[in-house]
Amino acid sequence: MTPPVIAVGTSGDRVRELQARLRALGLFNRNPTGYYGTITQASVSAYQRGHGLSVTGSVSPRTWSSLRSATKTPTHDQLYPPTTLPLAKPDPRCLTGRVLCISKTSRTLAWMVGGRVVSAMDVRFGSEYTPTREGLFQVNFKSRDHVSTIYHTPMPYAMFFSGGQAVHYSSDFAARGYSGASHGCVNVRDKKKIAALFAKVKAGDKVVVYK
Repeated sequence: MTPPVIAVGTSGDRVRELQARLRALGLFNRNPTGYYGTITQASVSAYQRGHGLSVTGSVSPRTWSSLRSATKTPTHDQLYPPTTLPLAKPDPRCLTGRVLCISKTSRTLAWMVGGRVVSAMDVRFGSEYTPTREGLFQVNFKSRDHVSTIYHTPMPYAMFFSGGQAVHYSSDFAARGYSGASHGCVNVRDKKKIAALFAKVKAGDKVVVYK
């Protein structure tokens, strides 16, 4: 049996390229992660099924050659997008001024200035019992090393926009991903990105939370 060019369970730049090419064909519904797990395996199987190839879920030389012929070489931005999930179309309220543009549908935050995305990051929200409020707000105050007075948990790089609800770094989100939820805040799991954002955002900047 010919060994696969890219096998299930592997990771690296070639897996990222594979995912970007599958995404270009509408077969991979998230941004490249560089890890060849079950979602990528299912996408490869779908491509093989649609192109008369042996359906193995692993990338054989024939599959790789076929896929490369069917797609363009991915750009750097396609290979290394800023978020796990694609950014949503910005709410119209995000297109002017300095805005934390937060989409519940795509679970992303885009820092926009003058209608242009400057940086972006994955976020998660509150549960159905402690929902994150939607609407147009502004950053009321910032607290670099904040600790919740209600839950007594760290809220680093907190930027408060609606009562006790804030955008902040969450070590729980970084560790558990979307299997958890916040108490209503907008959690960020990339510490470097939220630290850089915290340094740029000023009190009075807009915050838009929308579906």
